[in-house]
Amino acid sequence: MSTAIGATVSPSLCPLASSVSLPKARCRFLFHMTTHRHAASREGVLLLPSSKSSHHVVDSTTPTMTFSQEKHRFEVRSQGDVVETGESFVDDASKEEIFSWSSVILPFLFPAMGGLLFGYDIGATSGAIISLQSAELSGTTWFDLSAIQLGLVVSGSLYGALFGSLLVYPIADFLGRKRELITAAALYILGGLITGFAPELSTLIIGRALYGIGIGMAMHGAPLYIAETSPSQIRGSLISLKELFIVLGILVGYLVGSIAISSTGGWRLMYGFSVPIAIVMGLGMWSLPPSPRWLLLRAVQGKGSMEENKEKAIYALSKLRGRPVGDKTSEEQIESTLSSLKSVYVEQEAEGSIWEVFQGPSLKAFIIGGGLVFFQQITGQPSVLYYAAPILQSAGFSAASDAARVSVVIGLFKLLMTGIAVAKVDDLGRRPLLMGGISGLALALFLLAAYYNALQGIPIVAVVSLLLYVGCYQISFGPISWLMVSEIFPIRTRGRGISLAVLTNFGSNAIVTFAFSPLQELLGASNLFALFGIISLLSLLFVILKVPETKGLSLEEIESKILR
Repeated sequence: MSTAIGATVSPSLCPLASSVSLPKARCRFLFHMTTHRHAASREGVLLLPSSKSSHHVVDSTTPTMTFSQEKHRFEVRSQGDVVETGESFVDDASKEEIFSWSSVILPFLFPAMGGLLFGYDIGATSGAIISLQSAELSGTTWFDLSAIQLGLVVSGSLYGALFGSLLVYPIADFLGRKRELITAAALYILGGLITGFAPELSTLIIGRALYGIGIGMAMHGAPLYIAETSPSQIRGSLISLKELFIVLGILVGYLVGSIAISSTGGWRLMYGFSVPIAIVMGLGMWSLPPSPRWLLLRAVQGKGSMEENKEKAIYALSKLRGRPVGDKTSEEQIESTLSSLKSVYVEQEAEGSIWEVFQGPSLKAFIIGGGLVFFQQITGQPSVLYYAAPILQSAGFSAASDAARVSVVIGLFKLLMTGIAVAKVDDLGRRPLLMGGISGLALALFLLAAYYNALQGIPIVAVVSLLLYVGCYQISFGPISWLMVSEIFPIRTRGRGISLAVLTNFGSNAIVTFAFSPLQELLGASNLFALFGIISLLSLLFVILKVPETKGLSLEEIESKILR
């Protein structure tokens, strides 16, 4: 149990203040009371003016107390001794790091390209399925795909991503963030090449699955590398920008699709265009240093030499911050991180089994986080994105190129709305954006249902509905579901809880995407979108009843005030 108490007291109540002979001296205390297994101790911090020496004899029953001057640390021991340790009490984490912006850009950019390639697959597939099924444009003899075959092509990468996220869980620490992202880039390249040159449908599906495994690994490794290598004062902004890279990838996919849609075999170019981007990602990651925190983690785990890994970590951090190799600041930061990591790793040794995620506060967190990413997918989001061009084509844009160009407009709008959400989520809060956005989703889906039922003579209804859907999704489920997932789990089960949320996301995404075409044949487009609209209303009810507001709360406050 840890409690912090801040107070300002007069010299009469603070004998240590009077001992430094300062007129009207005042001491400000910050007590950290920590209950240990066999004994309790109290630590206090006194902030004093710059005095070079001070002492005070205390009774043998006085608790151990440490206090800090501007650059010195002292301990008042229960035996009456005053000891200067010569080190600052201020936690290094509270200081703003000095770094070069030019050195920060590339360690963010290359991992974020893994997200861009994920988004690109979504955007490119929207146009590729039109080209692939066209007798004139496919350039194949197997263009007449059944609903199930089409679903396998569309959702193949998502099944691969699901497998990739399962595969990486036990080997992530062995690979490390850098090698995991290089492996993801290699799978992107291999999948893109096999898909682009596929001579038959089965080869195409294998290529899509390999590409998807790369997605699963990139979506795991990229946020870890960015979080572990970014300066603390800009870490949040960079992680948020990764969401924009996914959206940017969707837009690039739409743009490439709009250019290649009229060419014979254009779907090959759409899928193959990912290869040069993946090559840049792989070479970029090869040039970057490994995560300093991962190097220290391996040393703490006994998987490498402590001294050797410390030296590598200091070198890596110096390079990541644009400092001279082996500078003093990097060395101090690595020492501080290593000390913290040792403490955290000891705590993790005592973690319970995987089933703990389904108990107590962790179960409540999983219901909230897992529920959000589940509803994020089953409200039709994968289907609307992957099938944007076919929806527009059936809405009156008879030429494939017309539908692909409107998809570009949707991609730009998606990018804009994502930026608005990232900028406003901490001002407006999570619940208002979720409730307002989901209400808009339901309206958009019912409008699409009405269009296919009775308003097919007004194609603008389909376009407006899609824009409304995309805009509302990007200010609600899009960014906020994952923000809530990262906030809501208790520290004890956060890693496992987020892993389950990732599996829930990719699993439900793949199922919905695969089922869209068969359900459309079975129910008809009008009834299908009406079904998604009803599910959206259920998700709105879920948010109202189950999802808390976490704006302004620390992670510890979320755990103590919301989950307990």
